[in-house]
Amino acid sequence: MKQSVVQRALVAAGFCAVVVGLSGSLTACVPLVVGGAAAGTALVAIDRRTSGAQLEDEGIELRLLGRVRSDMGTRVRVNVVSYNRQVLLTGEVPNEKDKQAIEQIARKVENVGSVVNALAVMNTPSLAGRSADLLITGRLKAAILDASDLEINAIKVITEHNVVYLMGRVTKREADRVTNIARTIAGVQRVVRVFEDISEEELRRLRPAKSEPAPAPAPAKLKV
Repeated sequence: MKQSVVQRALVAAGFCAVVVGLSGSLTACVPLVVGGAAAGTALVAIDRRTSGAQLEDEGIELRLLGRVRSDMGTRVRVNVVSYNRQVLLTGEVPNEKDKQAIEQIARKVENVGSVVNALAVMNTPSLAGRSADLLITGRLKAAILDASDLEINAIKVITEHNVVYLMGRVTKREADRVTNIARTIAGVQRVVRVFEDISEEELRRLRPAKSEPAPAPAPAKLKV
């Protein structure tokens, strides 16, 4: 089933908000970014995580970013996405010591199950480089929306330095499908899967039951 017009609007609005925020960085640097908390409550009902898990992930992101900011200040740019207590770290740090220190901070945050440390030891990319990453993310999300066998709300897309990171609770079929799509997007150099595997049977249980149409009312009988 194709994604609804409402879902398309939500994705487009979120992407535009990120672009606006990025353009604002011309005059103000925002080194730390929450990856998942901005999704909003509109998609809670159709997320494959429980509502409790979604709130827990938002809490992990906020706590971790607060601790990184406190310990590292603005010398690092760290993006944090937590999905079902699995934390993905992306962004830039000035040296390997800071990279490992941030990973240790993440592992000590309450409720964190695992950490994928994809921080790059390099200078913060230019506005053009970050814009290119945003463009890749937008194109891939649009392609997922157009795929009748994928659900945009089930897959998180993060792009850093032309590398696409994919997160979510998906089946092997879905993982392979979205990976193949990502590899066709212009500018993508590599695709990294950070998925939580589920079976097709579990996917069927997660999907809301289709409501049966109400029976047609019986024709009214004329009284003689």
